[in-house]
Amino acid sequence: MSESPSASEKSDSAFRTISEVSDDLGVPQHVLRFWESRFSQIKPLKRGGGRRYYRPEDLALLKRIKSLLYTDGLTIKGVQKLLREGPGDERIASTPLQDPSPEAPPSIMDRDELERTVAELTAMRDDLRAALSVAA
Repeated sequence: MSESPSASEKSDSAFRTISEVSDDLGVPQHVLRFWESRFSQIKPLKRGGGRRYYRPEDLALLKRIKSLLYTDGLTIKGVQKLLREGPGDERIASTPLQDPSPEAPPSIMDRDELERTVAELTAMRDDLRAALSVAA
């Protein structure tokens, strides 16, 4: 009985199982399934029993998502926005990686969103203070 080839021995055009992709990317399988639920662009083929088979383009997209999340420090929402704004996987695959400089950390929120969040937190703090003063 011959053993099946490992992911590194397969051709670049071969489909990969979730365990092979997990090993290749160095992330647990549950993370891949989670990303699949958050990024509609990831669509592995599913065979009997729900077994996933990732195409080479799925693997390239997963590598890019991992890089954006883990190396560039983007949030899930930030990566989703990049995927939505582009004409498809080409934009995300061609977006150059940038070295974050110490002077300019990667932006997580735009200014308007940050100001809204601060206003909400301030209102919540005031509500809590009012509730505590009534209870005291």
